[in-house]
Amino acid sequence: MTRNIIGMSLQHYVLALFATANNVAAIPLFLALTRGLTPKQHLKVCNIATLTSFVTMVVSLFTGVAVLNFFEIGIPAFRIAGGLLLLRTGFSMMSVNPVSSESPVENTSLSNVISTAIIPIGIPLTTGPGTMSTIILFSSTGTRDINTHLLILIAIAIVTAVIWISFLKAPIIARVLRSTGLDVLTKIFGLITLALGVQFILTGLSTTFPNLLG
Repeated sequence: MTRNIIGMSLQHYVLALFATANNVAAIPLFLALTRGLTPKQHLKVCNIATLTSFVTMVVSLFTGVAVLNFFEIGIPAFRIAGGLLLLRTGFSMMSVNPVSSESPVENTSLSNVISTAIIPIGIPLTTGPGTMSTIILFSSTGTRDINTHLLILIAIAIVTAVIWISFLKAPIIARVLRSTGLDVLTKIFGLITLALGVQFILTGLSTTFPNLLG
């Protein structure tokens, strides 16, 4: 029974983070931003961008609630705000258009490659406000529960591995799925993100106004 509950919880966290963290959906822009790089530079960008995303998610997990408490922001209010942010992200993903030619990396020096890997690929392309809000909201439900944080940390590790593979194999994935396939996957994850945002808003409202939703 415990194993099933833990498994379901882990799957829930992984699916939510997988939907909000732009992995497959970020491939076209990632390719545009890394156009002209050598295979070695491409690998370096992939590693640094993925590490940036991982660190950002872990920091959000362990310090997010403390930051909210410092600014005296209630969890219900943050749930509603985070839900609205996820709605915006979801609508954006649902109405996504094929990525036009973005400015590629013109200067392939090491400093510029690292800078591009961290911003904008790592933050906010891959791990944006929606992902950070989702992690903080999940962690807020178990601030005294080590198991909850452990499950979220495992989910972060799994999603980080998916992000790394997605970026590393981005050229192959783009060729296999083509523009239409990438658009379909993006919209599917957009729908999941929308549903997640609605759920956060409903939870926040029900906590603030217990009699509002019956």
